[in-house]
Formats: sequence, C-alpha cells, structure tokens
Amino acid sequence: MASFRNSQGKRIVTAAIQAVQQNKDYLSEVDGLIGDGDHGANMNKGFSICGARIENEDISFSAALDTLGNILMSEIGGSMGPIYGTIFIDMADAAEDEIDEKVFAGMLSNGLCGLKEIIDAQVGDKTLVDVLEPAVRAFEASVKQGGDFTAALMEMKAKAESGKEHTKGLVAKYGRSSRLGERSKGVLDAGAVSCNLILQAFADEILKLI
Repeated sequence: MASFRNSQGKRIVTAAIQAVQQNKDYLSEVDGLIGDGDHGANMNKGFSICGARIENEDISFSAALDTLGNILMSEIGGSMGPIYGTIFIDMADAAEDEIDEKVFAGMLSNGLCGLKEIIDAQVGDKTLVDVLEPAVRAFEASVKQGGDFTAALMEMKAKAESGKEHTKGLVAKYGRSSRLGERSKGVLDAGAVSCNLILQAFADEILKLI
C-alpha cells in the first residue's frame, strides 16, 4: 500500500506555497474581473509568510498545514483567510504518522466539513466549494471503490480542474461578485482558481512521495 510519512510532508505545503507565489498576478487578474482584485495579493502574503516561517524548520506535513492555516486565519485580510485557514487546520487535525489514501481521504473530508461549518455556499454558487467538494468526493469515492493512492489523486486532480472550469458558467451567489448577477457569468471564480492550484500542487507532490 502506497503511503508517506507525515514527517516527510513539509514539501507538500511548500509546493502549494510556490504555486500561489507563481500565480499571484493571475489570481488577482481573475479576481479583478468581478471582484476586489486582491485575491492574489492576499493569498501570496499569507502563503509567503508561511514559506519564510517554515523554510528552515524540520516540521511535518500536518504541522506545516497547521502553521499555514493559523497564518491565514490571523495575518491576512479578506474573507479567504478564515476559509482556507479552517480547511488547512482541520486537515492537519486528521493526519496520522503514516499517511495512506484512507488517511488522506479523512484529512480532505475533515477540511471540507470544517469549511461547511463556517460558510453556507454549495456546489453551483461559484465559489471554491465548486472545486473542493467535487475533488474531495472523487478522492473518497475512488478509495471506497478500491482505488490506490495514485488513482484517487488523479481523480481528485481531474475533478478539481473541471470544477474550476465549471465556475465560468455560473452566477455568483456570494461576495462582491454576487452583486453583478448574470453579469458574473463568463468569468472564473478566483477562489476556485486558487483552490484548484493548491489541490493540484498537493497531489503532484504527494505523487512524488508515494
């Protein structure tokens, strides 16, 4: 059974940090079409603070996730800080010393459940939920059907990407963009874009570990 040690997993969070840093301008560009235009800057700020804080630390995957989550909760502005902070902290809470597909499914599920406790958005509302929930459910379904870690990660990656693309045709129900009504159609949701980036980075780095 493929797995990796929690103690090996700091690099997974580092990969997500780098993905956000490399795409900060694009994230703000997408956000600027129907939102405040600061999503990339805010995300980059929080993720970069975390990157600097853990760079020389020998810490685990869960400890790095927890650090990132707490920084996002307390040190960046906007609504996305508490949203992503909750996801990462709750993912960290479900980690074990050895992380296989079943443990990682539990981590993803815990993060999604934590998010659902603080926001009302559902799939179809043009938010990051349109990426996170289908991706998590696809991973869980693959594991339940006997898929190995690699197969489940590939399912997660595919659903995250398609969920992101699907937001282009949706009407925004939350945030500043919701004021635009039908005019919010035709543009990707910035939170969905960043969520996809993060999940893709997580999956790609885990695939190198298992």
